[in-house]
Amino acid sequence: MLGIEWLRPAAFLGSILYALVGVLMFWLTFLVIDKLTPYDLWQEIVEKQNVALGLVVAAMSLGICLIVAAAIH
Repeated sequence: MLGIEWLRPAAFLGSILYALVGVLMFWLTFLVIDKLTPYDLWQEIVEKQNVALGLVVAAMSLGICLIVAAAIH
């Protein structure tokens, strides 16, 4: 049975810190990949409605998130 252990401030702050580190790592990785591609990902996906590229970027994002989560865990 879960006690009050999960409400400890150290566990809560650690979770928040790891979440922020994970989001920061994801964002930096996405920016690097955006710079490496020969076109602007945001413009292609949002303005030109490129669904295929959107799916590729979504799969890439999930992959990056899994790697960051495994590294943090």
